[in-house]
Amino acid sequence: MTPEQAAAAMQSFFQTGQSLTQAYLDFVTKQQSAFSLPAVMPKMPAMPAMPMPDLEPFVALQKELAEQQAQLWQTIMQRKPGEAGEKMVKAEPGDRRFHAPEWSESPVYEYLHQAYLLNANYLKKVADAMPIADGPTKTRMQFLTRLFVDAMAPSNFAATNPEFVKTALETKGESITEGIKNMLADLEKGRISMTDESAFEIGRNIATTPGTVVYENDLMQLIQYTPTTDKVYERPILLVPPCINKFYLMDLQPENSFVSFIVDQGFTTFLVSWRSATEEQGHHTWDNYLDLGPITALKVVREITGVEKPNVLGFCIGGPILCSALAVLKARGEDPAESLTLMTSLLDYSDPGEIGALVTEATVASYEAQIGKGGVLHGRDLASVFSALRANDLIWQYVVGNYLKGKKPEPFDLLYWNSDSTNLPGPCFTYYLRNTYLTNNLRVPGKLEMLGQKIDLHKITIPSYLMAAREDHLVLWQPAYLSRKILGGPSTFVLAASGHIAGSINPASKNRRNYWVNDSEGLPTPDEWMAGATEKKGSWWPHWTEWLGQRSGKKIAPPKKPGNATYKEIEPAPGRYVKARAV
Repeated sequence: MTPEQAAAAMQSFFQTGQSLTQAYLDFVTKQQSAFSLPAVMPKMPAMPAMPMPDLEPFVALQKELAEQQAQLWQTIMQRKPGEAGEKMVKAEPGDRRFHAPEWSESPVYEYLHQAYLLNANYLKKVADAMPIADGPTKTRMQFLTRLFVDAMAPSNFAATNPEFVKTALETKGESITEGIKNMLADLEKGRISMTDESAFEIGRNIATTPGTVVYENDLMQLIQYTPTTDKVYERPILLVPPCINKFYLMDLQPENSFVSFIVDQGFTTFLVSWRSATEEQGHHTWDNYLDLGPITALKVVREITGVEKPNVLGFCIGGPILCSALAVLKARGEDPAESLTLMTSLLDYSDPGEIGALVTEATVASYEAQIGKGGVLHGRDLASVFSALRANDLIWQYVVGNYLKGKKPEPFDLLYWNSDSTNLPGPCFTYYLRNTYLTNNLRVPGKLEMLGQKIDLHKITIPSYLMAAREDHLVLWQPAYLSRKILGGPSTFVLAASGHIAGSINPASKNRRNYWVNDSEGLPTPDEWMAGATEKKGSWWPHWTEWLGQRSGKKIAPPKKPGNATYKEIEPAPGRYVKARAV
């Protein structure tokens, strides 16, 4: 390369960087005024007015990008044909978009994806450097930046994806035909296929733990599971899963079923199966969910078993629902449970992560106007937001696989569950958003009134087992730890490896991953807890069942049949509520 060519290339790199920055800023501005993720952001609020920023950090970033692009160009140009070289830019751990050899066999595609990674890193640094003091606003900026960066990857487009070209040539164009068919089928059903949905059927090969529906109302069915042991603990356990998803995440297939594991350990197990709301259920409030959910379920469990204080467990949003119900009962003078377990749940929403940054006063007010007095939040809309939080994993890899390569996704029970969304009544949903993510009122003693009672979570003084997951992006483990201060009783905190789902549903039989424990009481911060924590190999499930067994009484003969004279068998588990598809 001559000096004149090098100078021209450098000028081109500067211009490219400036154009990229301008395109990014135009994108963010547009999204802030009109971007619509349908579930949580009917309309993104405008960015607050900002003073003229100090341009020096941005000039430095421009210079750094230009130097890196020039170095990349020189590296690619100097490489001999067929020669494999060390990549100048490496993708983040777990990012397999450019893992295929086709991305390195040609200098064109080698440069294309390496330049993209440089540009992506540059834009993320620009977002980080933005002089925005407001934490949620900056998090929102970073989120939008990641959406833009992920969407613009060369792997997402036929013209710039060598895997698309190779597959099309090898199949003589059949992959293109199949990709179009896959896209049309997904357009018809309104979502991207993540798994072969024909491979699963609820009650046949997922949600198969034997049991009986012994009670139902307008919002839930109550399942009593069939004992599998000669003796059972005398104290039962009631499971309250999230109402924003189907319960069978806790009962996928026998080898990874949390419900089946509990039953096999000798616990008499009951579970709330929430109904996916139709327009007829669109009037239900947060109070209705407490009253017709955990409060009614506890009453039925007591009457069937004769045990006044069952153990209880809440998973994800099932945690704040369950704790709110316990606080209401406590305010009424009742002592409703022996112990409490929370799995990846928040009671303190001071740091709710990216989801919290997307929930603003404008967002909540808009939803209150639309569905706050009645109506339904469709599960597919909420699912799209969760997918956007991990777009490369839950959107773009399926766009590439299904449409560009014309492949059918493989059967995967977890992704089948992920695609089986549920609807929520608008009044309940908007109450939850306003009093948790937006104002963090749930944690404040006496601030909220539910079912006519001022609630105080600190008056829940039963022992609690609090489980969080270290890589959880939906429920950050550090604020999950703060539940120890909000609840009033002794607590055990356990931190599992992996994320929101894989950290929770980690079968003991496979003995994978690890978890951390620290029995010290009174540690005020999660960092202090972690500093003294001990790592244990395998699943946290046996640790929890040992803790639960100590609070479950003696072993007795199992019940001869489900229910009792008042609560008779309605239908076999998993029941019809969980089988209804949201529309």
